[in-house]
Amino acid sequence: MAELENFDLAHISAVEILTPTFDQSLRFFNEMLAMREVERIGNSAYLRCWDEYETYSIKLTASETNGVGRTMLRATSPEALERRVAAIEATGLGKGWRDPEVGIGAYYEFEDPDGHEFGIYYDTTLYVADDQDRPALKNQASRFPGRGVNARRLDHINYLAADVNAAGDFWDNVMKSRETEQVELDEGGYAARWFRFAQKSYDVVYSDDWTGERGRFHHLAFATDTRE
Repeated sequence: MAELENFDLAHISAVEILTPTFDQSLRFFNEMLAMREVERIGNSAYLRCWDEYETYSIKLTASETNGVGRTMLRATSPEALERRVAAIEATGLGKGWRDPEVGIGAYYEFEDPDGHEFGIYYDTTLYVADDQDRPALKNQASRFPGRGVNARRLDHINYLAADVNAAGDFWDNVMKSRETEQVELDEGGYAARWFRFAQKSYDVVYSDDWTGERGRFHHLAFATDTRE
């Protein structure tokens, strides 16, 4: 009997971006992408896209080098969270439960086969707009900022991987996401693989890292309201 389509993963809720130029990067996200800073803890600033229902979208962290830190995933239910955690633990890639952070409850930390860091959780805090960004429409999380590119929400993330095949198999077999596109090599295997969690084209992408290094980052994309 064929396995029913799995919807245990809701979406990517937040991505940690590492930067050696913190002040300039913060200015970019705030002024160019029109993201609002909602929290500052240690060397990290938490910023949100204007129409995300959760508290933050980007955790910007000062670092000696640039790259991607932990990507946060929200499960669709407490039961879905339990299923994915059990599947991750069976691979030996799990790191254990971690205490709540900004806007989210306890989460389970793990790595993919290429060494990228993730956290998966269910409990969350819905964003409540204040007088500064209270929207006119009740079906929007906050006011349209009207500056820069007006990033509305996170769309997808593309990782570089030393082994695209192993990373893709992890999202296929362990995380139970659906593969929507691939670049197949003539000699076998894949140069890139795309995966979706729900009803959109894709959420997570892996592209071959020609350097052979593990855990690197290609790009992050945001959804906007304009074709331009």
